[in-house]
Amino acid sequence: MVLKIIKLTAQKEIYLFTFTVMTIHSICICGAGTMGSGIAQVSAQAGFHTTLYELNDAVLEKAKESIEKSLQSLVDKKKISAADKEKMQQRIVYTSNIQDCLADVFIEAIVEKPAIKIALFNQLAELNPGECIFASNTSSLSITGIAEKVHGPERVIGMHFFNPAPLMKLVEVVNTRFTNEKITQAIIELARKMGKIPVLCRDSPGFIVNRVARPYYIESLRLAEEGMADFAQMDGLLEATGFKMGPFKLMDLIGNDINYTVSCSVYEQLDKPKRLKPSYIQKEKVEAGHLGKKTGKGYYKY
Repeated sequence: MVLKIIKLTAQKEIYLFTFTVMTIHSICICGAGTMGSGIAQVSAQAGFHTTLYELNDAVLEKAKESIEKSLQSLVDKKKISAADKEKMQQRIVYTSNIQDCLADVFIEAIVEKPAIKIALFNQLAELNPGECIFASNTSSLSITGIAEKVHGPERVIGMHFFNPAPLMKLVEVVNTRFTNEKITQAIIELARKMGKIPVLCRDSPGFIVNRVARPYYIESLRLAEEGMADFAQMDGLLEATGFKMGPFKLMDLIGNDINYTVSCSVYEQLDKPKRLKPSYIQKEKVEAGHLGKKTGKGYYKY
């Protein structure tokens, strides 16, 4: 990649990146929560040198234990050998020091706040001169809004995994008006090497899946608000009609904080249509800390 800096005025510069075809050897995942640790496992299983970066040492240790437990489960099920597990574990470096974050591709899975994601990518850009790619795992924030404030917006793209990342096959690859075509192709190929099914889409509120899924959650919550049925009844009925998981079980699995944030984001970005208004029931769950499986309580107890 060639970097040219063109000075427009004394105060403003434009960064122009010319990309060549790149081979991806290393991946750094930023954020070691449920999603970040899952993506790190996927990366290591696919044979990539993997760095998992997280500021909170306790969260980082929990992620390490979770990945080791998940890999051991694959050994027990005879899906991988003990030797395979050992190699996969050796491919992952756990760190709370951003100076260790050197990679070809960065996938952020941190808090859903644009300013924090932008600051992280720009900090990583200072440490990683060259053709590294910045991919956001956000489920609803504007990739364009992030890209336009990152040095080299051409190398910013959405790479949205679904929970649990080691099991779910779909990955949404989200382009912006800035995204270089070679970056898009590199991320599509990366997703395939990870054993995923990439679906290319343009940046829009909720992308594809979360845009389609909002009525599934919100209409179910609306029925609960109106006292038409309880959570278990609606889950049972929808599962009986062919859905693999009812809406309330699924929200508990995803995390009510994440699901509610996505609902609010899509609602705001689409100019607050009445049909997509987030539910006060879920808002109360979030405020009470009843986030689902990860806290032991949501619509159900775990």
